[in-house]
This record gives sequence, C-alpha cells and structure tokens, in this order.
Amino acid sequence: MSFDISLISNYNTGMESRDIISLIAKIREKVNRFIVAEMVKYGIEDVGTSHGDILYALFKSHRLTMADVSKRINKDKSTVTALVDKLVRLGYVIKERDREDTRVVYVALTRKGIELKPVFESISKDMLDMFYSNISDKEKEDLLHILKKIDNNL
Repeated sequence: MSFDISLISNYNTGMESRDIISLIAKIREKVNRFIVAEMVKYGIEDVGTSHGDILYALFKSHRLTMADVSKRINKDKSTVTALVDKLVRLGYVIKERDREDTRVVYVALTRKGIELKPVFESISKDMLDMFYSNISDKEKEDLLHILKKIDNNL
C-alpha cells in the first residue's frame, strides 16, 4: 500500500505541528544518504540501508532464527527473507536449517559479515556525532521520551 506523506502535512492541526511528520521523513532520508555515502567511502556499495538492521541484529547475536530477525527488526517474514537472501548472495551471511526441526532457519554472519562490524560502528558514531551536535543531554532525553510516546500512539 502506498501512502502520500503530503496528505498528512496538509492536515490542519495548528501550530505547524503537521510539519513534524514531514521533518521526521526528511531526517530519515538525510540519515540514509549519509550512511550510503559513508559506506561507499569504505568500499561497501553492495549493501543497502535496508540490510543494516539485520546486520546489527547479527552483530549482537551471531546466530538468529529468521523469525527472531523478523521480530527484532520489526519487518514481515517475506521482507526479511528477501533481504537475507541478498546478504547470502553477497557472502555476508549464511542460512542453516535446524537439524531437529527443518522448518526453523538460522541466519549467521560469515567472516565477511563480521568484518563489517567496525565499519558500521564507525559510521554509526560519525552519524550520531553529527545528529546530536549542539543538542544537550536533556534535549536528547526529552526527544527520546516524546518519540517513544508517539511510537506508542501508533
């Protein structure tokens, strides 16, 4: 289903609060562009930002079931399958069936996938340094609190 974000920004809620959703979308686009540009600097041109959540989940737990990956990154199983299959083709992860229950499929990082971790950590640090420049700890806390409330409302 496609949704036009401009429909929300045209909704009159007063005090320009309707611009918040548009601003969040613009920030997300800028963050994604930054990440892609940084990955290119490291010579990583085959991994998209959509693969990042999967790789981060695997950096924390080197082996997960496909169902666990789906839950952790909050994406449906078919989407996760397509993303993981591409990571398999690129050599970053492997898929293994459980020996006792063949319905269960595990995903694990390969050596090539593990080698991405310091690169991703560096890009994340640079992104967060830029993202939070000129923002106080109190403002960070307030922003996180408000965004969590919004997330819970949806």
